[in-house]
Amino acid sequence: MFEQFKSLLVDKLKVSPELITPEATREDIELDSLDVVELSLMLQSELGLTISDDELLEAATVGDMVALMEERGAKI
Repeated sequence: MFEQFKSLLVDKLKVSPELITPEATREDIELDSLDVVELSLMLQSELGLTISDDELLEAATVGDMVALMEERGAKI
C-alpha cells in the first residue's frame, strides 16, 4: 500500500521520491493544503477510496495516511 501511495505522490503531485518515508510529515514532503485536496480526489478516482482532505490533514505522517487508506479497504 505504501508503494502505491508513494507512486501517486511522485507521479501526480511531483513529490521527490527520496522524501517519502512512512515517518515523513506533510511538511517534509512539501504537501500544502491544496495538494492534500488534490490527493483526496485522486484517492477517490484512482483507488475508489473516500478519504476527505480534512482526514488527510489530520494524519501526522505519510504512514498515518497509508493506515487510513488501509482502513478504508484499499486494494493493491
